[in-house]
Formats: sequence, C-alpha cells, structure tokens
Amino acid sequence: MFKKIIAALLAAAMLCSLLVITGCDTEKEAKPVILVVSFGTSYNESREKTIGAVEKAIEKKFTEFEVRRAFTSQIIIDKLKERDGLKIDNIEEALDKLVADGVKTLVVQPTHVMSGYEYDDVVAAVKNYEDKFDNLAIGAPLLTSDDDYATLANALVTETSEFNKDGTAIVFMGHGTEHEANATYTKFQDSFKAIAADNYYIGTVEATPSLEDVIKSLKEGKYKKVVLQPLMVVAGDHANNDMAGDEDDSWKSILTKEGFEVECVLKGMGELDSVQQMYVSHVQNAINDAAITFGK
Repeated sequence: MFKKIIAALLAAAMLCSLLVITGCDTEKEAKPVILVVSFGTSYNESREKTIGAVEKAIEKKFTEFEVRRAFTSQIIIDKLKERDGLKIDNIEEALDKLVADGVKTLVVQPTHVMSGYEYDDVVAAVKNYEDKFDNLAIGAPLLTSDDDYATLANALVTETSEFNKDGTAIVFMGHGTEHEANATYTKFQDSFKAIAADNYYIGTVEATPSLEDVIKSLKEGKYKKVVLQPLMVVAGDHANNDMAGDEDDSWKSILTKEGFEVECVLKGMGELDSVQQMYVSHVQNAINDAAITFGK
C-alpha cells in the first residue's frame, strides 16, 4: 500500500514538471469584469428595481463578463452596512479587489445620468488604475449622444402616456448641479419639445430650471393637474422627500398650495427596460471603442 502511495506521488510530481516544461498554465485566467458604478441608495426596494435591474440587463447581454457593483456615496455605503449588514464596495475598494483577483479586462459602466462631478470622479478614480489592466474601458453616462436624448424622451412619454391628458402637466425632478453638465436639463427639455411633448417639464432640486421656473410655465399653460416623477435612476431620498414628501417645502406641498392637483409617481428611471437597454448599449460602445474581443 505504501509503495502505491509513493508511486502516485511521483507520478503527480512528474505531471507537474511536464506542465511547467511545456509552458501549460494550470491556473484559469480571471474572467473579464463589468463594474457597474452607481451613486447608490438606501431605499432597498428601489435599489433592486433600478440599479439591480440595470446590472441584470448588462449581465444577461454580456455573458463573457462577470458583473460587479460599486457605489460612490460613502454615506450610503456606511448606512447600509450599519443598518442592514450589507457590504457594498466603494470604487477604490472594488478596483483593488479586481487587481487582487487578477482581472485583466475591465469595463466600468457608471449609471449616472450625465457627465457631472460624480461621473468625473469615477473617471479620475479609474485612471489611477490604468496600468493594472491589459484592457480598460469606461462607458458613457445615460445622456451623452443626441440619440440618447431622443430615446429617453420618447421612453418617458410612452411610460407616462396614461397621464398625458388635456389640462395635465408631467413634471420630472432632476437633481441639478453647479457643473457645466447642468445644461443637460435644458437640452433634455428641448428633446421633449422636439417630439411635441409640450406638457412635459423638467425642474431641478439644486440648480436651474428651478421649481419656480416650472411653476411659472405651469401657470402660463393653465394646467390643473401636475404629475411628478423623478428624472433619476432611483426613486430615493430626493424622490420620496423633496418631491413627494408631506413637509411644507416638498414639491408636492408647494404645488398643491399653488392650486394644482398633484399626483406623485415614485418610479426611478432604472425600472424602465428602455433605460436598462440604453446602459447595455453604452457598455457595448465602450467594448467596441476599446477593441475588446474574445477570440472571435
């Protein structure tokens, strides 16, 4: 019996030596990764309906890749860990893990709506790791090309068709930013006009067009009812509180005081299949631009 064990060990050693001599690699190459980077949200139900749905759509399309998640908001990351015991990596942690796992092909797809400060920060963080990957690509935010604007405008008009009636205005709440990318909101408003969706309006929480700007347009249009919906990937804190909250300074409360009938739709854009497919398209564009292939 002892002689048989020794013989088996010698055979195994000879096989390993042969593999080394012939240059065969017994370790499997790390699977390429798509890292989906989002601001994040502490609203669990909305997170899975939006960010989770975008990730699943990407995973379904790009089967050659592993899909991973990272958030950029450390406040949200810390809250989820403390409240729910849920660990989500920030972007640096996610990138460090990718390097440690030996990943050589990486596509980073942010779920940001525009190329504002948050998107710039993602790009800057990823560029610090450029020398760690053989193939590296970064996808564009949701609204980048003229086709993106037209696609999203048509998708939102279709999604809200049940509210599109005489005397009703559909108002989308955007975040707003001091970044020059805030011009995205004006351009998107023009995209509604281009498809004759003249009762569709955009306002922002922290920039222009402001709610006051929107109210002025609503009064000029003599609308009686206003439907509010977030122009955000998730229906998180801004949507639930700043838009639909019961506090006096919420958009719902202010518009009600102005004499409008108000209905709130707490649905993040990430829930829409058309929006999910826009992100899928941006991943594909990033892969094509980086000339990433899989032996085809």
